[in-house]
Amino acid sequence: MKYFDYAATCPLDEEAAQVYVKAATEYYGNAQSLHDTGSQAKELLENCRHEFAKLLGVMKEGIYFTSGGSESNFLAIQSLLSSSLKKGKHIITGIAEHSSILSTLEKLTEDDYEVTALPLNSLGQIDLEQVRNAIREDTVLITIQHGNPETGILQPLEEINKICKEHQILFHSDCVQTFGKAELKTVAQFVDSLSISGHKFYGPKGTGAVYIHPRFHWKAFYPGASHEKGFRPGTVNVPGIAAMTVAAQKALGNLEDHIKKVHVLRKTFLNALDPIKENCIIYGLSDSRQLPSTIGMRIIGLEGQYVMLECNRYGFAISTGSACQVGMQSPSKTMKAMGVSGKSGKEFIRISFGWKTTERETQELGEALVKIVNQSVRT
Repeated sequence: MKYFDYAATCPLDEEAAQVYVKAATEYYGNAQSLHDTGSQAKELLENCRHEFAKLLGVMKEGIYFTSGGSESNFLAIQSLLSSSLKKGKHIITGIAEHSSILSTLEKLTEDDYEVTALPLNSLGQIDLEQVRNAIREDTVLITIQHGNPETGILQPLEEINKICKEHQILFHSDCVQTFGKAELKTVAQFVDSLSISGHKFYGPKGTGAVYIHPRFHWKAFYPGASHEKGFRPGTVNVPGIAAMTVAAQKALGNLEDHIKKVHVLRKTFLNALDPIKENCIIYGLSDSRQLPSTIGMRIIGLEGQYVMLECNRYGFAISTGSACQVGMQSPSKTMKAMGVSGKSGKEFIRISFGWKTTERETQELGEALVKIVNQSVRT
């Protein structure tokens, strides 16, 4: 099977896997324990914290390790709301945000919070004027993802940050799709909190991290929690965090080469679609506002699930959208946010490249899609 679903998850890096085994067998102590075995695990944990702070260009006091992106988003939002800059219960977000964001905000409505969810414009971005118009006196938080998981389109976080500062509004960004694929040191300066997930950049599943600016004095969501300075309960997964740290170091160390490579793969794939280009709609931008490793597209007249299954028959693994909503008999969340609904919204498919993707495989995937379209025309 030729894998083109790296936006959903990545294989575990071999070096990260070796680090996991070594940490699990040699640094197995509970980082909260006061004996030497626990102290060794804590030292390793703090080294990982220091490294992530360096990779993000932030203070290590703001780094907290979690079980993944969903928990990171949940706890980041809860923590920011506990230390809001002003009184109010209004939150602004986007329709196409990850389900972990939307479900957290839905839960907050039970505590009398009001949520305004904004659509995406024709370019697949949040419209800044709509953000301004949605702000109320009681708006306390804006949460907008950095990169869309279905199209790879990047959101204007710097501009949103300026709006937030003007109105004393806290700003969280889900960076799960972009860590390891884009430079986040700049992004980290524009937000009050951000979230990442290890398995999106070749780390182990069940690992993640949150950055919350240390100037905030948040209240623990879970009473009595002692791990990660009370940020979350449960024994810290030191081996997983160590492996995630190695994966992060490699991803960012190879970032420039990776970006060059996926630009070539993107061009190769789009050129291979030339015979059916009239049948295809590609959602993406051609500049720095786009993750080149992710292609969101529609083949007019063919449902995405059919295309995905046909690709699977040809030996290619692609996606019909975010893995957290695959299987639902509904249009892509991003398509709905962009105003593409009904049968058209269900035509969406996603292609995503990774470290092991080759030009030859990419060319063959494009040729397979051409065959699928031509076959459907004949039948």
